[in-house]
Amino acid sequence: MPFAHNPDDGVELAYDVVGEGTPILLVHGSALSKAIWRGFGYTKAFRDQYQIITMDLRGHGRSSKPLTPDAYRMETLVADALAVLDAVDAPQAHYGGYSVGARMAFSLAVTAPERLLSITSLGGGYHIEPGSIGRLFFPEYDGALATGGMPAFVDGWQARIGRPLDAQTKAAFLANDAGALRAYFAQTQADAAVPEDALAAITTPALLMAGTADTGRLADSQRAASLMAHARFVELPGRNHGNTLIPAQPVLDEWLPFLDSLR
Repeated sequence: MPFAHNPDDGVELAYDVVGEGTPILLVHGSALSKAIWRGFGYTKAFRDQYQIITMDLRGHGRSSKPLTPDAYRMETLVADALAVLDAVDAPQAHYGGYSVGARMAFSLAVTAPERLLSITSLGGGYHIEPGSIGRLFFPEYDGALATGGMPAFVDGWQARIGRPLDAQTKAAFLANDAGALRAYFAQTQADAAVPEDALAAITTPALLMAGTADTGRLADSQRAASLMAHARFVELPGRNHGNTLIPAQPVLDEWLPFLDSLR
C-alpha cells in the first residue's frame, strides 16, 4: 500500500488509487477509513471515468496515529490531503468528503483553491459546535474510549441509536486506536469555523448535500450554499448524519451529473 507524508511533521498517510481519468479525492468521516468508499459502492460508480484517490485520515485506518490533539488541527488535515495529491502527481482534483472530510472541503477551497476542480460536501459544514461529538455519538464517548477502548465506544453508540451498526461501519470503528481517536476528537471539536466572508470568496464549483434529519449539517450546508458563488444545496430526504452515504444511489444521482457538468 502506498503512503504519502505530511511535509511538516512526517506523518504517514495511507492511500489507494483506482481507475484512470480526472482525479477525484475522497475523504471519509470520523472513526471510519478509506474502505467505506469501496464498501458503499462509490468506487465502482466512479472508476470508469475518474482516477479515484482514497486516503486514510491521520489517526485512522492505516495512516499514522499521533496521540496529541494538536496533531489533528484542520490546517494539518488540509496539508495531509495536499500531500496525497502531490504523491499521485495530481496538480488538480475533484474533492468529495463526508462529515469531517466534508468540513475539510471548505478549508481546502479557502487555502488551496488552485488545487480543486470542485468540492462535494456530504453531511458536513464549515464549523463544528461545542459538544457536537457527544450529541452525534453519545455523551460518555470519551470515558468509554479511555476505559474500554473501541469495543466500549461501539457498544455505547449502538445503545444510543437502539440498533446494531451496519457491518462496514462497525468494522471501521473497531479498527481504530482509541488513544488516537480521543486526541482527534478533542481537536476536531475545538477547530475554528471557516469565516463567512471567506466562504463568500470561494469560487470553486460546489455541491453540498445533507440529510433532512441531520439538522445541524443541513442548516450549515444551506447557509454555505447561500454564501458561495457557485454552490448548490441538495437535501437527502429522511437521512440522518450516520446514513448520509447509504444507500449510495440517490447521492450519486446528484453527484455524477454535477461532475459531468464540469467536463
